[in-house]
Amino acid sequence: MKKRNWIAAAAVSMFLAGCSESTDDGPGSEKSEEAVADVTYTEPFTGMEAEEIPDMRPVMATINNHPKARPQSGLSEADVVYEMLAEGDITRLLALYQSELPESIGPVRSARDYFVELAAAHNALYLAHGYSPDAEALLGTGTVDHLNGMRFDGTLFKRSPDRVAPHNSYITGDAVMEGALDSGFRMDRPDSPDWVFDSSPPAGGEPAGETEVTHGADSNFTSRYAFDSAESMYSRESGGAETVDLDDGEAVRLSNILVLQVPHRTIDGKGRRALDLEAGGTALVFRDGNVYEMLWESRGGIPTVTDGSGPFPLAPGKTWIHFVPETPSQHVTYTP
Repeated sequence: MKKRNWIAAAAVSMFLAGCSESTDDGPGSEKSEEAVADVTYTEPFTGMEAEEIPDMRPVMATINNHPKARPQSGLSEADVVYEMLAEGDITRLLALYQSELPESIGPVRSARDYFVELAAAHNALYLAHGYSPDAEALLGTGTVDHLNGMRFDGTLFKRSPDRVAPHNSYITGDAVMEGALDSGFRMDRPDSPDWVFDSSPPAGGEPAGETEVTHGADSNFTSRYAFDSAESMYSRESGGAETVDLDDGEAVRLSNILVLQVPHRTIDGKGRRALDLEAGGTALVFRDGNVYEMLWESRGGIPTVTDGSGPFPLAPGKTWIHFVPETPSQHVTYTP
């Protein structure tokens, strides 16, 4: 489900119409040919050029990452995917869609309070199915516009007969827009993160063609990335299987892999976690087959990688961001 920008299209039509009315009919004159320059814009979360003004509010969805939920739907179309622990050594994904909405998103899983905070920082419409007690309380304050399967199960959110609960809740891009309209949520005027994109690799990187990221002891949540120099992108595996889209088999391809040190603590007997996304810390950035040792800080609630003086440039394209406990060096290995 691609975005459409009717405002930009109308502006171009008016501009062209104005040009067509400008003529010189004097004796011996010839109609002048107006050169219309191509105008391009930049997508806020990928740095990619776009022909239309980016006009869709971000949508962020909690995606189930349990092995029984794989392969998921819609990950290949996400501009950014955040991966972080939900409880124990089990991770969940927070997928951000702005440049496009996929046909299907899911399986959608329950919220955590730090998921809600992250969605609010992006000024996104937040999607989840269920919630922890802390997340339920935070959602009740109106911190972020949201659609939850606990309210819309069987209407906006549909259960797949091919999987068992809680690994079978899905929502379509059309249903997202329908739910937003019915709820009175605006879906335009996207905010931009304080990120910088540059297609030229910065100096000072160390070769790192293959990378492994762990969040804990469970190998089902080990991620492996390999850089393809011909495509200038990374492939991704999770739990030993390539990360692909359930619906069309499209493989996830990424331009940036970020690994951020984030303080974690366990808050209850079920192993639920609390993450401090305001703390800042050390970070590793993988782009163009190189690794860079950087820092990260919260800018308006959005984790932003910096070189100590300003945002570190990311490669234009899609980004996968890991929040790991302690220091990245204890959760990341890489080889040239």
